[in-house]
Amino acid sequence: MNVATILREQAARTPDTAAIIDLSSGRERLVSFSALDRAASHVAGTLARSGIRPGDAVLVLVPMSSELYVALAGIFRSGAIAMFLDPSAGLEHIARCCALRAPAALIASSKALWLRAISPSLARIPKAFDARALCRHVRDERAELHERSPASSGGALLTFTSGSTGAPKAALRSHGFLGAQLDALRQSLELAQGGVDVATMPIVLLANLACGVTSLVSSADLRKPGRADPAVLAAEIDRYRATSIVASPALLEHLADHRRRGGGIFGTLRKVFGGGAPVFPRLLDALCAVAPHAEVVAIYGSTEAEPIAHLRARDVGDADRSAMQSGKGLLAGLPVPSISLKIVRARWGAPLGPLTPGQLAALECAAGEAGEIVVSGAHVLPGYLDGRGDEETKTRVGERVWHRTGDLGSADERGRLWLLGRCAAKIEDSRGALYPFAVECAASFAPEVRRSAVMGTAQRRVLAVELAAGADRETVAARLRARLAWAELDDIVALPKIPVDKRHNAKVDYPALQRVLERS
Repeated sequence: MNVATILREQAARTPDTAAIIDLSSGRERLVSFSALDRAASHVAGTLARSGIRPGDAVLVLVPMSSELYVALAGIFRSGAIAMFLDPSAGLEHIARCCALRAPAALIASSKALWLRAISPSLARIPKAFDARALCRHVRDERAELHERSPASSGGALLTFTSGSTGAPKAALRSHGFLGAQLDALRQSLELAQGGVDVATMPIVLLANLACGVTSLVSSADLRKPGRADPAVLAAEIDRYRATSIVASPALLEHLADHRRRGGGIFGTLRKVFGGGAPVFPRLLDALCAVAPHAEVVAIYGSTEAEPIAHLRARDVGDADRSAMQSGKGLLAGLPVPSISLKIVRARWGAPLGPLTPGQLAALECAAGEAGEIVVSGAHVLPGYLDGRGDEETKTRVGERVWHRTGDLGSADERGRLWLLGRCAAKIEDSRGALYPFAVECAASFAPEVRRSAVMGTAQRRVLAVELAAGADRETVAARLRARLAWAELDDIVALPKIPVDKRHNAKVDYPALQRVLERS
């Protein structure tokens, strides 16, 4: 199985259906599955004639657009590897990633091509293509068909961890692995031909293409989801009668707030998925209110394993809400069928090494006991490029590789996963252990708290809160102390903004927060 074949077969099944409604340039461009297929063949042929060989890396610096997916499909078809960087990455991150794997070619937007003038790493790439010029055959019936069938074991997609806590690690997905991941996403996101999905995440749009779903690429700038204009996106959802959206909690929060203030609903949406960062119950409730005909779902996953678990809003009961307010953590739901998940005694920071099945079983935690989340499955990355990072994050049990997510959690008697936060963010002091999500999830039930983060500094437990406009600091602090008495907090500090990750604008950046607290 290879991704190039999956996309070609979809084009044969639904040639005239719109694959992408592209509004990214400010005007509407409709790209059918057959047009995308022809253009991808043109890209593959151009790469081959330029000397790009199977296994070569092609760096892609193209924003969400039809050109991005024509380029990716063409690279897959050529047998080369699409090297994909976070759109919010800076030049230093790009240089570090290029040092891990030197690209043979660059496909970039005209704006990104100018970066070659100031980036030695980009300037050293032998061949460079303007994405719009390369993909100009989207509507050209004469585009040649370039045939190549990469092996299932051949490399398809190379992505990188953020490197926020150290050097970035390179995750190389084979065609077989990527096919398994697309199938897992198809099941988890319930992708089916005939829908119109608002595309905000690159991997989801790729899954849409594989399943015959029409993808709507917004004219809003989604590179920083927390700053995207919700009015623009809301109008496009209405105009194109979008049936689903998969997005960062930061974007969904703005979208829900905008529609609530306007007094309307999203009447066409049937599925709303939040992922990439913690999805707290308050957001699920807000989405249910503005998309009353939709199934609202929280997705949990990681770069190395997407998806891992999902939770439908309608399955969150009163007892679950009470448990979350009492410090049990954030309910993430049942693991997806295609993954195996275990909670083991936390040893983060120390390699586990190869284990026997019996040794792994001995490490497993009982129901309700906190531990480290490990996963295994066909769409769980078995290792990083050149093995960098494998010792810390992988453990082999026989022929099976288990990935250590770096997250803490517990499993209840029903097999549902409860998240407790990052292993590295766990607080351990003379009073015992305190888990980030135990506190932050409970704090999220206070309507005056927009975001919160708990940290341990000099044996003191400090809760930082970002308050809603007009909230009184002292009143909110008093209420939180009463609600969170079990957390034994020493300080509650109100901040104008709590630092978050660059990609999803929703995950707390704990090292940055530590620096902010030290300055204050």
